[in-house]
Amino acid sequence: MKVSRLLGLAALLGAGNAAPSGLSGPTAHVRNGTYIGLQNTNYDQDLFLGIPYAQQPVGDLRFTVPQSVNETWEGRRAAKEYSDICVGYGTDSIWYPMSEACLTLNVIRDSSVTEHSKLPVGVWIHGGGFVQGSGADERYNMSALVSNSHKIDKPFIAVTLNYRLSTWGFLGSKEVTQSGNTNLGLRDQRLALHWIKENIASFGGDPEKITIWGESAGGMSVGLHLTAYGGRDDGLFRGAIMQSGGSIMASPMNTSAYQGMYDEIVGKVGCRQASDTLQCLRGVEFATLNAALNATDGSPAYDFSPAIDHDLIRERGSTQLDDQDFVQVPIIAGSNTDEGTSFGPTGINTTQQFYNDLTNAEGSNLPPSIASEILRLYPDDPSQGIPEFLGPKRIPSHGLQWRRTSAFAGDLSMHANRRRQCEVWAESSTPAYCYRFNMRGADTDYINGAGHFEEIAFVFNNLAGLGYHYGKPFAGMPESYKELSGMMAGMWAAFIHDLDPNTDEAVGEGVFWEGYEVDWPVDLVFDANVTSYMEEDTWREEGIDFINSLSRVLLR
Repeated sequence: MKVSRLLGLAALLGAGNAAPSGLSGPTAHVRNGTYIGLQNTNYDQDLFLGIPYAQQPVGDLRFTVPQSVNETWEGRRAAKEYSDICVGYGTDSIWYPMSEACLTLNVIRDSSVTEHSKLPVGVWIHGGGFVQGSGADERYNMSALVSNSHKIDKPFIAVTLNYRLSTWGFLGSKEVTQSGNTNLGLRDQRLALHWIKENIASFGGDPEKITIWGESAGGMSVGLHLTAYGGRDDGLFRGAIMQSGGSIMASPMNTSAYQGMYDEIVGKVGCRQASDTLQCLRGVEFATLNAALNATDGSPAYDFSPAIDHDLIRERGSTQLDDQDFVQVPIIAGSNTDEGTSFGPTGINTTQQFYNDLTNAEGSNLPPSIASEILRLYPDDPSQGIPEFLGPKRIPSHGLQWRRTSAFAGDLSMHANRRRQCEVWAESSTPAYCYRFNMRGADTDYINGAGHFEEIAFVFNNLAGLGYHYGKPFAGMPESYKELSGMMAGMWAAFIHDLDPNTDEAVGEGVFWEGYEVDWPVDLVFDANVTSYMEEDTWREEGIDFINSLSRVLLR
């Protein structure tokens, strides 16, 4: 486990920059004591890694609301390597050591920063479907972004964090609700934000200039913090960035199956006869419980995720947005053109099969009248499907109607939610910068187009492809791809710094990101094959408007 962690750290530091030993290095004096980090000489940055922001959720703290760190110390503690990541199930997690003792964060700053610098702060919340991923994932390496932010005179300090995942972080049942230990993964994030607010000044950050930021489940996490506690503003952040995710969930917030799953777990691990089954689960050996929660193919055995608890999550996201129960801070919100190629069903060859999938309980479980309207709005015409560049071509290996069903799936899961987020911000006269990302990296099959997650390498300016195990996004691609990445990295840094993504140093000439307005709803289309441009946000308007009209039916 130590070897894996240090290999990841070596990649972060760059060739020839091994982690120093001993207790020499940059220091930060937080409320509980002093941490000593290490210097990345490749980027001339200071890294403070694996800092606990909570007591570790082990023993009686398993399946419990996170508790603040309750100790102080003299001297200096090392913060020189990533902690274990939180237990997750899937390919985002398998590359890194995992355990329950994972509630830590990492701070990345330029070495020129002092505790008096008061720089803006960008806090990254990783995605992974709420079941996998971590703040240590090399694809989210902040060094290039932080370095670039200083070059364009929009410097910021970056923070990444871990939070509990899958059943460990989102276990639900009447027993859980009655005990108040709901939505633990989100509560972990929330406590991390409190820790950052209280301590980031010690690293040179400004606690009044924090932007929260995430993608996919991380973007949904950001959206849920905007609506948390009925939209209560706790002063934890002043801006938010949501990439392919937001306040409206991609899937129904339907907890009808949670009690049955909870009872099954209790039975599997021998807690059925316990007077307090939740407390019994806390005493189960880790290996035994992990085996029960991990499916044989490495995926999660149980589908727990954020749920309405009438506390942290008061109502469904669509309802809170309609009622303007959210923290009104400036946002960036966007999605990728071909999101649906990552989420749509395969093997659909006929309209009847598509209808069956829409109405089947295993699929969308929609009423027949709604399913029929979806068939009308998303016709069997490949040229109206995604990816658009395929023209009239069908893809038999994925299903003769795969492009049709993928267009609907992308709108349902990502595009409709993103559009509603931007509309509501405009309705409340709150600044919103919205986008559509329209590029495919070299690591992705061309027929998937600009699918889910494609923008990550561009935003993080990850030209080397760190952490990409199945291909490098920029390998063999034209220089325009790297230029687009530089522009996006600059815009994100400018937003974190100024709450406005427009800066001459970031975008150069000819690109200005207009805000989203009620009378002028516009997106910035990010493209490397042509100059990025503004477009009116009317893309597949009729279908997306219909989906948004169904928010209550869709339980989200």
